[in-house]
Amino acid sequence: MNSVKIGSVGLGRLGLQHAVNIAGRVQHAGLAALCDVDEARLKDAADRLAVPGRFSSFEEMISSRDIDAVVLVSPSALHTKQIAAALAAGKHVFSEKPLGVTVAECREAEKAVEAHPDLVFMLGFMRRFDESYRYAHDMVAAGEIGKPVLFRSYSQDPEKFIEGAIAFAPHSGGQFLDMAVHDIDLARWFTGSEPETVYAIGGCYAHPEFAASKDGDNVSCLMKFKNECMVFLFAGRTAPHGYNVETEIIGTKGILRIASVPQKNLVEVLDAHGVRRECSENFLERFDTAYVNEVQEFVNCIVEGRRPAVSVYDGTRVSQIAYTCKSAFESGELLRF
Repeated sequence: MNSVKIGSVGLGRLGLQHAVNIAGRVQHAGLAALCDVDEARLKDAADRLAVPGRFSSFEEMISSRDIDAVVLVSPSALHTKQIAAALAAGKHVFSEKPLGVTVAECREAEKAVEAHPDLVFMLGFMRRFDESYRYAHDMVAAGEIGKPVLFRSYSQDPEKFIEGAIAFAPHSGGQFLDMAVHDIDLARWFTGSEPETVYAIGGCYAHPEFAASKDGDNVSCLMKFKNECMVFLFAGRTAPHGYNVETEIIGTKGILRIASVPQKNLVEVLDAHGVRRECSENFLERFDTAYVNEVQEFVNCIVEGRRPAVSVYDGTRVSQIAYTCKSAFESGELLRF
């Protein structure tokens, strides 16, 4: 297979970005079809990207012989059923997180993937494909900082987007599932271990609306991993300065920091306000290249007939951990995994 014909599902912010990437930035791939229930948005995107296949029905799209694979950027509650249906239709599947909105749904996705060993399935943990994170991971794997002692990771969304976060809160599963899953995945990836205990705290420090969903606007947790590494994660919705993702790995022989000073690029601005570096506005800007790299890996796996390093089981495990963190947050108790 020289060129993989892809049908992309969902045209929200990330969905549209994936479509643009597939159309022009991913090698050995072509954007053969788009699917969205909003027909006006579908027409606009398909016209702009010159996409021939246009579907408002997911079932109709996966029945098309003109596509080899699907990229799912649909609402989270649809992921499990769409993964199973697409695989049953003989399509390779790339799905954005989460794998399912419950652990039971994740188990269903596992069964669907296991039933089709001839097809490629990959889950979108894009931070593994960010060049800085990959470079740091290679250093840790090579033993350059010794044994990891502490893994610390922050994910913060800008305060100016808080209304959208409040509206999504009843359906998000909480910040540990919605935001911290990427940090949880990184912790497992960097340490090569699994959590043993967790204690979580946080609250509604600026926006009491999150309390109705048993969530907070800023939450954190401390985990002990089985290899004795300490893991601290923080997820916040009220960053005043912009989108902020930073990670630190402390080892017995060295320390790695990734984006410890969040910045949009290497430009320094000197004006009446002083000297400053601007922050990224959102996740699309910060992880632009990572989103290309992850879909490129998906396509490469199809072309080369191999399995992605990110599996369906990673999706289930991260969801299990996120829900345990959520339970610890709600109960205020130290929980064991």
